[in-house]
Amino acid sequence: MSDLYFKTISELAAMLAAGQTTSVAITQAVIDRTAAVDGKVQAFLSTDVDDALVQAQASDQRRAAGKSLGPLDGIPIGIKDTLAVKDQPLRCASKMLENYVSPFDATCIVKLREAGAVIWGRLNMDEFAMGSSTENSAYHTTCNPWDLDTIPGGSSGGSAAAMAAGEAIATLGTDTGGSIRQPAALCGVVGMKPTYGLISRYGLVAFASSLDQVGPFARTVEDAALLVQAMLGKDPLDSTSIAPIGDTNYAKALNEKKGPWKLGVPREFFAEGIDPEVKANIEQAIAWYKSQGCEIVDISLPHSKLAVPVYYIVATAEASSNLARFDGVRYSHRSEAAKDALTLFTKSRGEGFGDEVKRRIILGTYVLSSGYYDAYYLRAQKVRRLILGDFESAFEQVDAILTPTSPTPAFKRGERSDDPLAMYLSDIYTISVNLAGLPAISVPSGFTGSGLPIGLQVIGKAFGEAEMFAIANAFEKAHNYAQQNPTL
Repeated sequence: MSDLYFKTISELAAMLAAGQTTSVAITQAVIDRTAAVDGKVQAFLSTDVDDALVQAQASDQRRAAGKSLGPLDGIPIGIKDTLAVKDQPLRCASKMLENYVSPFDATCIVKLREAGAVIWGRLNMDEFAMGSSTENSAYHTTCNPWDLDTIPGGSSGGSAAAMAAGEAIATLGTDTGGSIRQPAALCGVVGMKPTYGLISRYGLVAFASSLDQVGPFARTVEDAALLVQAMLGKDPLDSTSIAPIGDTNYAKALNEKKGPWKLGVPREFFAEGIDPEVKANIEQAIAWYKSQGCEIVDISLPHSKLAVPVYYIVATAEASSNLARFDGVRYSHRSEAAKDALTLFTKSRGEGFGDEVKRRIILGTYVLSSGYYDAYYLRAQKVRRLILGDFESAFEQVDAILTPTSPTPAFKRGERSDDPLAMYLSDIYTISVNLAGLPAISVPSGFTGSGLPIGLQVIGKAFGEAEMFAIANAFEKAHNYAQQNPTL
């Protein structure tokens, strides 16, 4: 039973149903694993062991009374530190919110509780979700369990690393420009970004409101499907949430949707800048789909080359607006050196925010300022529409799109700290999906010669999660990457 922490949700649900284990045993195994390895990985910012065990005991009592709530009942799920969990810290890995405790649950947490999940721990991240390496946390840098000298990706690096290390059975992250899929690829786990609006953002501390989306990390595509099923739905507390369209029984669709599919491969994603090992690996994955009878279609996403600059105008503009609320007056850090209202604002924000957050606020304020709005922000929004148009044209020809998730495997800690542009390019294959509001999933597709994971990205049509999951699941089932775990 010592390896319970590396089992999937579906495996554990079957064991629970058969009486072969208990939620308390599973939760305790995760707690013990975290105590054993998190000193090396540093995925967590905080944990509440007693609360987790109380939740697990309640799950076991329900099951004993014949009132199980489904496959997530009793499963410990770690939470990124940007999602509100009642009576738990909500710091966004920032000194600005160092002493803040959430008085309520985010809607996605409410739905997980209704499904019986055990809410377990607060996971490290780049401060306010701004970064691609989890090196921007105000507290510590999370390490990649496959090589502790490398980064786990970001901004949801703690969520990905905890999954890979067996410190949770599943985790939640948020994806603004690739912040679930990129760390999932670098840590060798499954990471999925839903269609914009499918999962409520209520209770998510906003970075860029038109881009942010909550999504799962899991060991398998099936587990990710179960988590999304539990969290989706229209929410009266989030005006951007949308009632799901089409088939939402994603776990069932994994077996019903067989293919073969027409799969697009954008030529722009295999040009200069991609690591040779990553390119070769993804080409092998594409060849596998072709061997299964899928039609591989060469497509073009011509405006994808503009996705990075468009993203860093739109996202920083929205961040500048969203983070204005942290002013030292209400619940955020208040400078002791402030002497009047003006210095209260400036010193509190100067002390509370880290360098990357300040950089993005300054850039966002600039592009929204008088005289520059039309030249930058408005133009970026127009190009954003062109990027969506590219995808709409492509999906007239194909069922889904295959790309690398990240242009490189995990890089060494500190390697890109002094080069923000190189760091921003880490998300070059994921950003356009957020700008278009589409669903996408990263699945493990192999390893480099040095043993670092590589991820394959499957991009689906808007609200086409069912088919996207099935396409990713077909690849996963034919390979054994989900069964491989790092040695710590």
